[in-house]
Amino acid sequence: MSFLGRDYSSELDALGHGSKSLSESSSSSTTSESDRPAEEAGLSLPQTLIHLLKCNIGTGLLGLPLAIKNAGLLVGPISMLAIGVLTVHCMVILLNCSQHLSQKLQKTFVNYGEATMYSLEASTNTWLRTHSVWGRYTVSFLLIITQLGFCSVYFMFMADNLQQMVEEAHVTTNNCQPRKSLLLTPILDIRVYMLTILPFLVLLVFIQNLKVLAFFSTLANITTLGSMALIFEYIIQRIPYPSDLPLMANWKTFLLFFGTAIFTFEGVGMVLPLKNQMKDPQQFSFVLYLGMSLVISLYICLGTLGYMKFGSDTQASITLNLPNCWLYQSVKLMYSIGIFFTYALQFHVPAEIIIPFAISQVSENWALFVDLSVRTGLVCLTCVSAILIPRLDLVISLVGSVSSSALALIIPPLLEIITFYSEDMSCVTIAKDIMISIMGLLGCIFGTYQAIYDLTQPVNLSMANSTDYRHCGLNKRNWLKVAEFPSCNITPVPMVRCQTTTSRGDVKQLRRHAGEWRGVPFH
Repeated sequence: MSFLGRDYSSELDALGHGSKSLSESSSSSTTSESDRPAEEAGLSLPQTLIHLLKCNIGTGLLGLPLAIKNAGLLVGPISMLAIGVLTVHCMVILLNCSQHLSQKLQKTFVNYGEATMYSLEASTNTWLRTHSVWGRYTVSFLLIITQLGFCSVYFMFMADNLQQMVEEAHVTTNNCQPRKSLLLTPILDIRVYMLTILPFLVLLVFIQNLKVLAFFSTLANITTLGSMALIFEYIIQRIPYPSDLPLMANWKTFLLFFGTAIFTFEGVGMVLPLKNQMKDPQQFSFVLYLGMSLVISLYICLGTLGYMKFGSDTQASITLNLPNCWLYQSVKLMYSIGIFFTYALQFHVPAEIIIPFAISQVSENWALFVDLSVRTGLVCLTCVSAILIPRLDLVISLVGSVSSSALALIIPPLLEIITFYSEDMSCVTIAKDIMISIMGLLGCIFGTYQAIYDLTQPVNLSMANSTDYRHCGLNKRNWLKVAEFPSCNITPVPMVRCQTTTSRGDVKQLRRHAGEWRGVPFH
């Protein structure tokens, strides 16, 4: 059973054991994970750096402009830098604890879950020693929640972009002008697109050969890299002067920023297996600092430039702000393809934890049936989660606040205290670790509360993610037939949805100005 996090075990094992199947990996990882020499995998420094970058660049990256909007143009980048520094520091703490426990227990490698368990076993507190195995269970549970949360976000991301591509196909042109307002006539509910994607993802996760998954990973990397290049090429052009953008946002939206920021720093569980797989593990510190410096710089640049480019119209994913032309529609398609194939790699971690246990409960004749049934059930679970909560930005914040914050900020400092407390640990270090854990815990509690609170507010599900409401004088529940509306730069379309906070009297005035209006309900 592996507790590595993300697609780390699948991708790294695929490098060294390309033909090894998923079932073989699941059955042998318990015995071989901790005793495998680092030289067998033989990752070079550039390969390790690429893996480190890849594990930190996902869908959360595309939500950073909205995260900066939730924090403010000044507070956002500064907070992103602070969270990045704290996250890297916690990665270093995790490395130090793992190395200390490995030497103490004479093991080649100790992963995240094992480090937590062994640290509790060596504690001076009797209760912690007795319940040490729950440390491993807790880390495993958080990894499962985090990975399945990633997969649910993938469902929403693909459905959002697919809906926008399909329903704007009739107005897509070759002219890549800035998107002032979206012409989106809902044809199908967003949940229909999720159900359309479901069977293809079920078939994808049936692939158990790690060599094939490694091929899909490479394909996902190529499409993601091409998409990111085109996104940056667009947002750096003609950035408006940000004089009207707030430097500091409301504290409630800042809590959503915290969850999104932590969600994007997804590589905490990556550091231990990566170091173990390097030819020269002594160089990993250099790789970690270099790679995470690049990641933090990328996060701050994309988030800040994206918010400056789109301002108050910034969407849950920056791809939804791209111009309605064929070039940038292809960006959405490429990134969606990359996310589609990455789903299988993200899915591998919870599958590797859950499926061996499920198979052990049945006879060998039923093993294959149980394997495929569990895979199908887990994919359906992520789809149902996406259908029930089709809010991309809030789900990212919720997953980040609940599980990612625990894995990245709360557990590592506590682990350091438990591991080194009996070895004359300084009071300054103890105070520092307690402060980091408290900050992570407060962010977890208040970020989770704010995300859940916003999720409970009424919203039109078909438009929760993908529709950029038109700021032209009407509540988003209202349906209009527009003859002409010059003040909003709207070209006549059959049905247009608009958003505003204007009064009923203002709406009546807009009606007279627009010409023909039909079926305008007020709530």
